[in-house]
Amino acid sequence: MKILLINGPNLQLLGVREPGIYGAETLPGIVGRLRNVAAELGIELVDRQSNHEGDMVDWIGSARAEGFDGIVINPAAYTHTSVALRDALAAVRLPAVEVHLSNVQAREEFRHRSLTAPMCVGVIAGFGSGSYEWALRALVGHLRGPAAVSGAKKED
Repeated sequence: MKILLINGPNLQLLGVREPGIYGAETLPGIVGRLRNVAAELGIELVDRQSNHEGDMVDWIGSARAEGFDGIVINPAAYTHTSVALRDALAAVRLPAVEVHLSNVQAREEFRHRSLTAPMCVGVIAGFGSGSYEWALRALVGHLRGPAAVSGAKKED
């Protein structure tokens, strides 16, 4: 199983950008922990970050051709503005989980609406860097089927 992790604008600034909201952990630190979780789950994780919406659209659009089974995405500010990301997620038809460090529902009103969430199988937000691990585990469980999510052994 191969999962694409996409991080959007300003996430390269984690650790210095508003640590009271986003925490002190850096993006390389989060990705490093996720690589350990991926190894535990027996999957491949490929991570990408860009401040450019078009890069993210291209990555989503080529994900199926590159052999990805699913996407974990933190669209960051594009969550609330990008019809292009929404349309790319809809077009590629790969299971995706949207992730956010902060609880966007507890923040400014403009952050309450996600254009991308309806194209995802789920959203995990508000648990700091732990949101990423939960998003990855949830996506892998979704891909492996209901038995994997519940912890039951899947019959072959």
